[in-house]
Amino acid sequence: MSRNFLVVDPEEGLDVLKGLASTIRVRILKLLHVEGPLNGNDIAEMLQLPQSTVSTNLQILERAGLIRTETQKARKGNQKICHSTFDEVLVMFKNDIAPVRSDGIEVAMPLGLYTSCEVSAPCGLCSKDGIIGLLDVPDTFLDPERMKAGLIWFTRGYVEYKFPNNAKLGHTRLESLEVSMELSSEVPGTSANWPSDITLSINGIECGTWTSPGDFGDKRGLYTPDWWKLKGSQYGKLKDWRVTPDGTYIDGLKISPVSLQDLDLETHHSIRLRIAVKEDARHPGGLNIFGRGFGNYDQDIVLRLQTSR
Repeated sequence: MSRNFLVVDPEEGLDVLKGLASTIRVRILKLLHVEGPLNGNDIAEMLQLPQSTVSTNLQILERAGLIRTETQKARKGNQKICHSTFDEVLVMFKNDIAPVRSDGIEVAMPLGLYTSCEVSAPCGLCSKDGIIGLLDVPDTFLDPERMKAGLIWFTRGYVEYKFPNNAKLGHTRLESLEVSMELSSEVPGTSANWPSDITLSINGIECGTWTSPGDFGDKRGLYTPDWWKLKGSQYGKLKDWRVTPDGTYIDGLKISPVSLQDLDLETHHSIRLRIAVKEDARHPGGLNIFGRGFGNYDQDIVLRLQTSR
């Protein structure tokens, strides 16, 4: 059974850390993890806490993206059902990740240079100067102007990029493959509590899935242009997938056994990178990819091939 986890950088995840900084809130999360979805009255009764205390702490957990709620019909009116968003929360310092050695090969791919795509609306593309084509029309993803895209978004489907396999061209031994990009969920407007399972595949092999906690619009992205409305997606999380001989990692945490050997890169002249929200995703919450001119990192999709000397 797959598990959903959240990796928190303390510099970026203060809301999450505050959400966990309470014995009551931790007890609520443990209860939801063990018992499954519950309403506020059930939580108050099972933990023997006042309803007002539970309600206040549920609001804090929801703002932090640690739970999500949905409204269901009850005997009298409606009730809110609380779901635990993640099975595990890990705190990780980015500076603890070993730097890339100088004997690596790096290629930066602009967002619009995908070689194939299949997306569903709501969807769209824009450059730093304006909207490209028509919003919520999947065929716009074939517009030649897509080459200028600095932000792309869609609800389901994928975009696929073809990188040169420079390790094979240079006849060097590959030690690891790393992909870095800025991502978030996608919801009409924005919502910090909108989980989405984003899956990375390489040459048709699924490497692993990261669950984005939300679609962020609480403040303007550092590089997002002024013309882009504040109610739109502003920035994402910079995520690093790394495939090694012993498995696949996200931000240093092992998430799958898929290894370099499984990718069989020695027989391929290109590296096909697919970023997808699958139809059967547990959390199908859409996808934003931020490139140059948008978000907080001002970078394209970066592929790094670490080779031996």
